[in-house]
Amino acid sequence: MSDSFRVAAVQATPVYLDREATVDKACKLIAEAGRNGASLAVFPESFVPAYPDWVWALPPGREDIQRQMYTQLVDNAVEIPGPATDKLCHAAKRAKTHVVVGVTERNTEASGGSLYNTLVYIDGQGDILGKHRKLVPTGAERLVWGQGDGSTLAAYDTPFGKLGGLICWENYMPLARYAMYAWGTQVYVAATWDRGEPWLSTLRHIAREGGVFVIGCCMTLRKSDIAAKAEAVLPFYKGRRDWINVGDSAIVDPDGEFVAGPLRMEEGILYAEVERSQLSGPKWMLDVAGHYGRPDVFELTVHTEPRPMISTDGRAAAAPAKAPRKVAVKGRRGK
Repeated sequence: MSDSFRVAAVQATPVYLDREATVDKACKLIAEAGRNGASLAVFPESFVPAYPDWVWALPPGREDIQRQMYTQLVDNAVEIPGPATDKLCHAAKRAKTHVVVGVTERNTEASGGSLYNTLVYIDGQGDILGKHRKLVPTGAERLVWGQGDGSTLAAYDTPFGKLGGLICWENYMPLARYAMYAWGTQVYVAATWDRGEPWLSTLRHIAREGGVFVIGCCMTLRKSDIAAKAEAVLPFYKGRRDWINVGDSAIVDPDGEFVAGPLRMEEGILYAEVERSQLSGPKWMLDVAGHYGRPDVFELTVHTEPRPMISTDGRAAAAPAKAPRKVAVKGRRGK
């Protein structure tokens, strides 16, 4: 293997609430990242079919509009696996690029009517490594997304290093971050809807704390981007700036320094070269899940058993993604 590899943060605007068109756009961007030598391309939180910002804009009690918008979100949500992920996997394989993409996922294992904020991990051979459902939707996000469980927390072995990450404000959960560090994450994805300060400082803190490369990735979105599919919501943006989200995607090295971005108020792909020596060298002084840890004083147990909605004869009605187990975070977990 070479002494370095390239990573990419794709800051783009989805085709609002249009799953097929947004997936097609993502596939073109994956191809572009691959042509430019990226071993990994990261997309924002809920890129497909777009972040449901209306939950923050609508006042309480507007159940009529909430239902209308939720119906569109369900209709454009992603099944894993399904036709949308098949296209993304094919694009990753053609580009020979690992891909991490945020989607709104429909719960096909149960009612089919609830949604999760999910990261999908795809390898350079076009196979799904796994998925992670956001553990705690923040504030108004709880109007559209359910809570994930520990069965989707993982870090993945790749040719360029251990890959893992969390979604948006999960990155403010110290124990979730520690689990990522203890499982050996070296390239850390922070897919998000957040931007500005203190979020950018958070990316730098995670990089320094974990001794990891952090890829912070957010979408750009303007009022004009949502007009066609969210006409009922537009009056509630009156008086607000045109930019609903300015982006602020960035890549940070293990010393906490920006090596690409922040990219603001425009679409684009950020690239950074990662020296393999940077994946271990910074830990000589601070390794929070190694020599700087104190397992004799502190212990974290992560419950990785799936929590199915229904079981029959003592078994889950839908097969879990992997065998249930209970893991004490004292070593590494991979896929």
